[in-house]
Amino acid sequence: MGRVDGKIALVTGAASGIGLQASLRLAEEGARVMMTDINVENGKKEAEKLGRNAEFLKLDITLEEDWISVLRETVKRFQSLDILVNSAGMVLIADVEQISLEDWRHVHAVNLDGTFLGCKHGVRVMKEFGAGSIINLSSVSGLIGGFNLAAYNSSKGAVRMLTKSVALHCARSGYGIRCNSIHPTFIETPMLDSMIQDAPDPEKARQTLIRQVPLKRIGTTDDVAKMIVYLASDESTFVTGTEMVIDGGVVAQ
Repeated sequence: MGRVDGKIALVTGAASGIGLQASLRLAEEGARVMMTDINVENGKKEAEKLGRNAEFLKLDITLEEDWISVLRETVKRFQSLDILVNSAGMVLIADVEQISLEDWRHVHAVNLDGTFLGCKHGVRVMKEFGAGSIINLSSVSGLIGGFNLAAYNSSKGAVRMLTKSVALHCARSGYGIRCNSIHPTFIETPMLDSMIQDAPDPEKARQTLIRQVPLKRIGTTDDVAKMIVYLASDESTFVTGTEMVIDGGVVAQ
């Protein structure tokens, strides 16, 4: 306990899934957490469960004015910002022939533009405090391709390279800000469950996913949250510009 004691964190996509579990873990380890999401109802409810260790603000990560406002309010309430977890994202199943330009742009707006805006304005705020850790959620789909994930592959691969650019910029500038990406495989989240349930045979779909993982299970949100805590903590002060793969061995094959 206490691995991020006294630190201030902002987490996007915090109303459910990885963002929610990351918020919980960070709070348990001593951080005060600003939970953000477009799902106001669930976000507020979950923040209330964490009591004085968490607050909630609505944030549409695709809107620059939202980022500016939310970061200003976070610093006003907590007097600092040490950790930024860019967790919010979306997936769309479509190959390069199927996907419309509108859908392509929407996936990139959420997964890539939202992360870019978080990094841009997170750096702007964090550099005033002389240190920080930015953690970007990419995916194994940012490392390996899928025939029916054209926009998702593209956006998550771009998050990986954006992360490296941000890390090098901050290092060269002497800001004391680290930036790393996390690359999970299939994780038990509402988004994955929705995809499975939409399949003609949900149980068959689940088993197909499990067979692709050498460790023979789907990951949990806590598998990812534990890595987030590590990257947020002072245990990782010499780690920047790298990708942390949490995939049960998928990309090792």
